[in-house]
Amino acid sequence: MKWIEVQVTTSQEAEEAVSNIMHELGAGGVVIKNPNDVKLLVQSDNWDYFDPSLFEEEGNIKVFAYFPIASDTIDRINILKDRIAELKSFGIDIGNFDVKVSEVDEADWANNWKQYYKPLKIGKKIVIKPSWEEYVSQGEEIIIELDPGMAFGTGTHETTKMCLELLEEIMMLESTVFDIGCGSGILSVASSKLGAKEVYAADIDEVSVEVARQNVKLNNLHNVKVFKSDLLERFEGKADIIVANIIADAIIKLSSKVPDYLKEKGLFLVSGIIKDRCEEVLQKVEKFFEILQIREEGEWCAILSRKK
Repeated sequence: MKWIEVQVTTSQEAEEAVSNIMHELGAGGVVIKNPNDVKLLVQSDNWDYFDPSLFEEEGNIKVFAYFPIASDTIDRINILKDRIAELKSFGIDIGNFDVKVSEVDEADWANNWKQYYKPLKIGKKIVIKPSWEEYVSQGEEIIIELDPGMAFGTGTHETTKMCLELLEEIMMLESTVFDIGCGSGILSVASSKLGAKEVYAADIDEVSVEVARQNVKLNNLHNVKVFKSDLLERFEGKADIIVANIIADAIIKLSSKVPDYLKEKGLFLVSGIIKDRCEEVLQKVEKFFEILQIREEGEWCAILSRKK
């Protein structure tokens, strides 16, 4: 089967927004090519060889969308261009925005993206293992089986990596965790394997919900419930930890509502915040929470706070 590949060059700040637009327009698959992800893998001990062509110019993010060839495909591409350009009006830097269109075979995109993902150790004992890779656990390592599919969250991205490191530090046995905007479900699976008693994971994107459910099943977990929700809309009860690896605007919107869903002295962990907007998010979060830690990596920051 032939597909239309739409390659968008943009900034790190805009990558997730661009991916969401592509999904909303009916893309059959979305792949993000981030040079920082590749560098992180190469710096790990898990690659004996890497293809230098995987590296791109610093700062350039490429997001690929795949659309089945149809009578309205060109219209979708034009709408895609317009909606990405509109991101600037929301204060999102789209960088050196560029769009290229080509025709590809299904096999070329369905499997080639897997070359980016190898077993990766994060923190002291978390190992993210792609489902198609072999890995033997060392000592007390916690192995997270993962097939990211078309959902955001592989462990290589700085925002996800910081969340995993912080979850390892703060997780207490028998905790209840809410994962808002769960993507691939990686943070939910990690929470469960780190000792959480109950984990509730939700995303507004149906593809992400299905991928997260598959990853929960892949890890043979029975205490993680995945469902569709617009932020906190369908969550019930209160959590010990709420984690949201999303975008700055959504975190700002959430901050005033999260305290109602947290137990006394509950923790709020957020990431997905581009550095340029970290102060803006911080000012909002600290109205309702005591700031415990601010962590930065690459162009991103994560904030750990406690309910006042």
